Amino acid sequence: MLGSHAAETAARFGLGEVTSFAGPVARGRVGEIWRLDTGRGSYAVKTWRERPDVAEVDADTALQEHFLGAGVPMPAPVRTTDGAVLAEVGGVPLRVHTWVDVLPEDRGLDPAAVGGLLALLHRSAPPASGPVDPWFTEPVGAAGWSELVAALGSAGAPFAARLGALVPSLLDAEALMDDRPRELVACHRDLWADNLRATPAGGLMALDWENAGAAEPAQELAQLVLEFGRGDPARWRALHAVYVGAGGPARLREPRDFTLLLAVQGQIVRVGCRRWLAATTDDDRADNEAWVAEFLDEPFTRDTVTAVLDAVDG
Repeated sequence: MLGSHAAETAARFGLGEVTSFAGPVARGRVGEIWRLDTGRGSYAVKTWRERPDVAEVDADTALQEHFLGAGVPMPAPVRTTDGAVLAEVGGVPLRVHTWVDVLPEDRGLDPAAVGGLLALLHRSAPPASGPVDPWFTEPVGAAGWSELVAALGSAGAPFAARLGALVPSLLDAEALMDDRPRELVACHRDLWADNLRATPAGGLMALDWENAGAAEPAQELAQLVLEFGRGDPARWRALHAVYVGAGGPARLREPRDFTLLLAVQGQIVRVGCRRWLAATTDDDRADNEAWVAEFLDEPFTRDTVTAVLDAVDG
């Protein structure tokens, strides 16, 4: 158990004398978060279910330090006493950030505040080289959706028919995608409501930077307009207008600007379905069914893209 290694964890990262070590206080799709309190402050300790790539963690930590220096509100990464970003404690690889208190996820965050934060992030983003990870650019495609729906139907998935009925709309939306990159910069790429949170003090906090990397700013702008717009054209316009007014470099002008959003929608649904098929307990199946349902309940379609472009035009 990681909890028995509190003192070693604190020593490896130079955090001072431990007062408490509790967890997991949060679980995600790829790991867990523990809270470590010491005489110097509070820290979030993250573990992985699968061993991470050290080079990737080094790169995303350097990027986090860049954005932190530019004033983007986010937890600060903490390095070990010898300057590393990872430490293996009790046979478990882990990393540490300063602890921040955040409120529950909320897609109803003030769109002006969201637009202002994204503008700051994009204004300070360093150039990035491609290619962009296929997760953010590739459609599932007709064959992929057909295979998935057939497997779900054979396994008796309660949402198989619902997904099958939606496939024509998903394919129609995928036809809008264009993976030929223009100007790429380093973006967060995962600022859904679970990773962009309000704080008790009233600000916003950008969490979980492990998926950061090359993207077009307009692609990330589209993602946040849809995630925090909640289907309301007034909220779409407000977020976009404040982003532009705060010096954000992107504009939503054409359907290709929604490529990242549509690609990630398809990838998440596909992963959730595959995990449902591989699940061995009712709890795991229910968890993955709920994950897929988030997108089945409010899919991003060609009509959605057209409505957003009409709302923010001019």
